[in-house]
Amino acid sequence: MLLQIALRKKVTALTALVTAVAIALLPMPAAQAQAQGKGPPILRDTETEQLLREYTRPILRVAGLEKQNIQMVIINEASFNAFVADGRRIFVNYGAILQSETPNQIIGVLAHETGHLAGGHLSKLREQLANAQTQMIIAMLLGAGAIVAGTTRSSSAGNNGLANAGAAAIAGPQEMIRRSLLSYQRQQEENADRAGVKFLTATQQSPKGMYETFKRFTSESLFAARGADPYLQSHPMPAERVAALQEFASSSPYWDKKDDPALQLRHDMVRAKISAFMERPETVYRRYPQTNDSMPARYARAISTYLHGDLRSALAQIDALIQVQPNNPYFYEVRGQALLESGKPAEAIAPLRKAVQLSNNAPLIEMLLGQALVGADNKAYTDDAVRILRAAVAREPEAVLGYTQLAMAYGRKGDYAEADLASAQAAYLRGDNKTARELATRAKTRFAVGTPGWVKADDIVAAKPPRD
Repeated sequence: MLLQIALRKKVTALTALVTAVAIALLPMPAAQAQAQGKGPPILRDTETEQLLREYTRPILRVAGLEKQNIQMVIINEASFNAFVADGRRIFVNYGAILQSETPNQIIGVLAHETGHLAGGHLSKLREQLANAQTQMIIAMLLGAGAIVAGTTRSSSAGNNGLANAGAAAIAGPQEMIRRSLLSYQRQQEENADRAGVKFLTATQQSPKGMYETFKRFTSESLFAARGADPYLQSHPMPAERVAALQEFASSSPYWDKKDDPALQLRHDMVRAKISAFMERPETVYRRYPQTNDSMPARYARAISTYLHGDLRSALAQIDALIQVQPNNPYFYEVRGQALLESGKPAEAIAPLRKAVQLSNNAPLIEMLLGQALVGADNKAYTDDAVRILRAAVAREPEAVLGYTQLAMAYGRKGDYAEADLASAQAAYLRGDNKTARELATRAKTRFAVGTPGWVKADDIVAAKPPRD
């Protein structure tokens, strides 16, 4: 019985160890999200997401993943990072976009992450972890047996040699297996580098941006890597990685190919937008001083101006941008958003309608338009708001804003069954499962049994909390 208790304690400790190894092998934002039991903080922006989709589309096509509906997700983190945490999404920190001076630099990073997806690295890593867990359990059991035997003998003979041997039998295999897992992940990173270069070459794009990005990381991490054990790293050592990358990337026939100027402008516009929304105004004006009359600089200053209170000046700056590019949907979106957030929803309707039209009914912009229609406090807009918001949430079913505004629109119509259902869906997406169940339960009493609304409400009552 004492042996069984000892083994149970050892296996419990082992489980914690394997879990720790698994988290250590995940990219940091994913590890933090797992530890907190929730997903990472997400940023949504139609313009930025559309650009990233256009960057990845040809790469996913040559990788054989075009039909997999891979999503681009922007993380609210200023550091330069991108990662995959499942087989259906590529996560990109906004800092990675902001710090990429050319489209090719961020495209190279996306090609590398696509290499992980195409290689099935996440599922293979899980298999390695499962195998490692089995090996560790066996090592634990053998070591625990030696410890118990050594303890029994030492109690009678005053000798703890076998107990020490048992402890070594536990520690030795654990360290060997950990190194093996890290070696496996380093190989995955090298394979993703090679796959990324292959995809870029197949799409007639330069791998130079990918090389430049990793080279910059090398310069920044040389001091941190000094004296590090290369066998205890989850990624290849920086200098060796960049040298290997340069060797096979520089042989690409497209090595010196430049980004298209129109694409570079769009990239710079998105970087300016991110800077304006995410950085302090003094930082924005250092990046984009008044002496800089480029479109990205004017875009950044216009957004920063409205965010920090000078609506009249901001609208004048946005209108000047619209004069230069009258078919740019995102200028109208920013104009409408500025008016909406300044308490002028009725005035926001016209520019947001234009933005929806020019963006081919982008659902996030439709939600802003729906919010303006609801906020205008005019019952004549209610049916239009319901129609637009229903179309938006049909294509963006995880957007809390859409369901929240839809609930308000239904409430204004007096359709309290649909209002309760939309409120329940919004609460569910926020992770407020208790409120979601309460609202869905009430909605069920308002719908006829078996109707589509009743079924949706019943699903929420029975559902588990959503997880990323």
